[in-house]
Amino acid sequence: MRRRTVATFLTCAALAVGAALIQAQSPRSFFIQLADPQFGAFTQDKDFVQETANYEFAVANINRLRPAFVVICGDLINKGGDAAQLAEYKRITAKIDPSIPVYAVAGNHDVENQPTPESIAAYRRNIGPDYYSFQRSGIYGIVLDSSLLGSPAKAQALADEQEAWLQQELTTARAAGARHIVVFQHHSFFLEKADEPPQYFNIPLEPRRRYLDLLKAAGVRYVFAGHYHRNAFGRDGQLEMITNGPVGRPLGADPSGLRIVTIGDDALQHTYYGLGNIPSVFPIVAPAARRP
Repeated sequence: MRRRTVATFLTCAALAVGAALIQAQSPRSFFIQLADPQFGAFTQDKDFVQETANYEFAVANINRLRPAFVVICGDLINKGGDAAQLAEYKRITAKIDPSIPVYAVAGNHDVENQPTPESIAAYRRNIGPDYYSFQRSGIYGIVLDSSLLGSPAKAQALADEQEAWLQQELTTARAAGARHIVVFQHHSFFLEKADEPPQYFNIPLEPRRRYLDLLKAAGVRYVFAGHYHRNAFGRDGQLEMITNGPVGRPLGADPSGLRIVTIGDDALQHTYYGLGNIPSVFPIVAPAARRP
C-alpha cells in the first residue's frame, strides 16, 4: 500500500509539474490577431457603445488566455483624428496585461484612404510608428502601412521610404535565421487569388505583384490583414494570405471575433473564433482548422 501511495503521489506530482510547464510555455506558443475595432462604425460615428462592448470582451479574453502578443490589424477608429474614439480605443487597449505586447497596425480609417504626410504624422503622434518590426516567440513580425502600398500618390516619398525599409528588413530577418517571417498589414494583397481583379478590399495589381514577389523571395509564408470585415483565405505559392474578420462591426456572415494563431516549429496554424465562441483554455489548433 505504501508503494502504491508513493507511486500515486509521484504520478500526481509529475502531472502537476507537467501542467505547470504547459501553463508556463503557453504564452510563447500562440498569438492573437484582431482587426477593425473601428470605434464609431456601428452607428456612423453617433456613438461607440457596441464597439466598446466588443473590444472590452476581447481584451478580457486576451488577459485570460495570455498570448505571446496581440496584433491589431488596422482601423482602430472610424473617423480619423476623432479625439473621443481615439481615447476609447486607448482606454480599453490599456487594460491588456502589460506583460502582453500589443502591436498596432495603421488602417485606412486611421491615416485616410489616400494618406498624406500630415495624416501619417498624426497617426505617429497619437498611436506610434506606422511601419516597424518586432521579434517575439519565434516570430519576426513586419508591420506595414498598407495604405501607402495601395494609394501612395499624396505621400510618395513616405511610400518609397517604407519600401526601401522593407527590403532591408527582409534581408535582416533572413540573416537572423528567423523561424517565421510574418507580415501584418490592414489591406489584403488579395482575398482568394493572387491575380484577382483590383477592388476596394485588395491592393492594386502592380504593387501587389511587386510586393508579393519581394516577400516570397525572402521566405515569407504568412500575411495577416483585416479591412474586409469578413474572413477570407488565399494562396500565392507557399504564401498564405489570411484576411481576418472584425472585432468590431461585421459586414458579412462572419461574426465579430478574433483569430488565434498557434506557433509551430515549421508552420503557423490559425482559427477564427466569434466572440461568443472563444476557447476557455489555450487551444491546440488542428491543421485541418487552418482555413477560416
